[in-house]
Amino acid sequence: MLFEVWAPEAERVELERWDGDGGRGSAPATAPLARCPSRTGWWRVEAPARHGDRYAFRLDGGEPLPDPRAARLPDGPDGPAAVVDHARYAWRHDWPGRGLPGAVLYELHMGTFTPGGTFDSAIERLPHLKDLGITHIEVMPVCPFPGTHGWGYEGIAPWAVHEPYGGPDGLKRFVDAAHGLGLGIVLDVVHNHLGPHGNHLPAFGPYFTDTHHTPWGAAVNLDAPGSDEVRAYFLGSALAWLRDYRIDGLRLDAVHALHDSRARHFLAELSEAVDALGAQLRRPLFLIAESDLNDPRTTAPRPYGGHGLHAQWNDDFHHALHAALTGESQGYYADFAQAPMAALATTLTSGFFHAGTYSSFRGRTHGAPLDTHTVPAHRLLGYAQTHDQIGNRALGDRLSDRLSPALQACAAALVLCAPYTPMLFMGEEWGAGTPWQFFTDHTDPELAAAVRDGRRREFAAHGWQAEEIPDPQDPATRERSCLDWAEPGRAPHAGLLGWYRTLLALRRDRAALTDPDLTRTRVAYDEEGRWLRLDRTAVRAAPRSRTETGVHVAVNLHPSRTASIQLPDTAAEPLAGWPAKPAPVAGGALEMPPESVAILAS
Repeated sequence: MLFEVWAPEAERVELERWDGDGGRGSAPATAPLARCPSRTGWWRVEAPARHGDRYAFRLDGGEPLPDPRAARLPDGPDGPAAVVDHARYAWRHDWPGRGLPGAVLYELHMGTFTPGGTFDSAIERLPHLKDLGITHIEVMPVCPFPGTHGWGYEGIAPWAVHEPYGGPDGLKRFVDAAHGLGLGIVLDVVHNHLGPHGNHLPAFGPYFTDTHHTPWGAAVNLDAPGSDEVRAYFLGSALAWLRDYRIDGLRLDAVHALHDSRARHFLAELSEAVDALGAQLRRPLFLIAESDLNDPRTTAPRPYGGHGLHAQWNDDFHHALHAALTGESQGYYADFAQAPMAALATTLTSGFFHAGTYSSFRGRTHGAPLDTHTVPAHRLLGYAQTHDQIGNRALGDRLSDRLSPALQACAAALVLCAPYTPMLFMGEEWGAGTPWQFFTDHTDPELAAAVRDGRRREFAAHGWQAEEIPDPQDPATRERSCLDWAEPGRAPHAGLLGWYRTLLALRRDRAALTDPDLTRTRVAYDEEGRWLRLDRTAVRAAPRSRTETGVHVAVNLHPSRTASIQLPDTAAEPLAGWPAKPAPVAGGALEMPPESVAILAS
């Protein structure tokens, strides 16, 4: 087997290898690596090895370190790597792939989706997601991190799978089982930083640079000396997930923190490589950016100067919807809360709210407008809740803690009937009563204390007492965050779950709800009355005619006032509603009680 590693500053590199997974008590077999004459900074050696064998590299006689490209770290971030033969896994299902247009995503965290917190325990719940009507599962990061439980964004090995979740084979079993049910998999990956503990990359080479700084410290080196290999490292990692694990798409964490001053941005290079791999594998692959920039270039085609990513999260839609539902106006909600129905209307028809407008939260103008005539609506993701928007709250409280089931039903209708690719957060579909809190399992006591104290200081500035903030290191914080799978079977959760299933069935059956043309979306609203009507239309072309079909979604968010909402079609047919399907419309006017939603077809 060929062992190779990039270590441009080393004078000597040695391989240490143990047979199987139980031989680390004995002396390892060692072999020196030779410089690769055709690849600057690379070392390589041929040595006998089998699947599961442990191995590590010593640089200049130092401590043994795991391979930066290891697919498995069975003993954690500080232990040796293990050889993984991806060809050994026997895939049970042929999978043609499932692209992003028309998709409905479901974000879940592997460690709290079930109390077991493993890939195998999650497989048992996949039929629930199939029956719900989603098309893709977006899995939060699964790369190794210190300890057992954490959000996953402090991973330290971008090519490997967290062993407590089930390791590489566990992930393959999960993907395979999902594909067998027709569900695609999107994996959340982090390229903008690595965790602070167990990160051995700096020992191998200039993976980080002080040229730029991020909230996590020195930036990943995408443009300083040595950056060619660093870029190749993260590109290779991304392609490995898609190729070796049959992942369908990647969600790229916080791409605004990828500092790259080179003429060709890393994201454009990544999207080109993913498109090429998709063509080679003959199945659709895609990239979704989490971006704070409101920048149309993120998803613009590469030939037109864009990065060519296939979609991006749209936090503006979330903020407008959240402000309209809750009345919250602190922080980044301030601009949206001034006229929340108007803000919601803007994000439903134009994508971004801040599109070159002043952001009081940032103290400057922000964003740029989308060209709604050319940008397909599925290139934006719309959502009412995400891991960030729940977990970064002081108590990790969900919308279900603040909203009635009726207002949760209104939120669901606006997300699932909006023109964008909808995304749900695990448990949202039944109004889960469990919080989703910030939890860690740092093995370094000083780091654990720093994280705990820093979080309490952060929320003390907003009036919270230290004892009110859950301790991230307390195992009970993670346990509270696990979904309670008994809830969907009892009231009021069962009723809300039925509503989500109804909405997802309508989205699947009504062409207007997945039409990608933003110019065919219309909105009417009343700020004082707190109602909004969303009109979606689709054009069906026949050999000699064109017909339009439409869906109208009306929501009344007012807590006590009935709304009289005029419909554009006096013969609209009621399809669904909360608390009940609306009566047939008389004279084009829809009378809606407080906190209600109605969906009609034309």
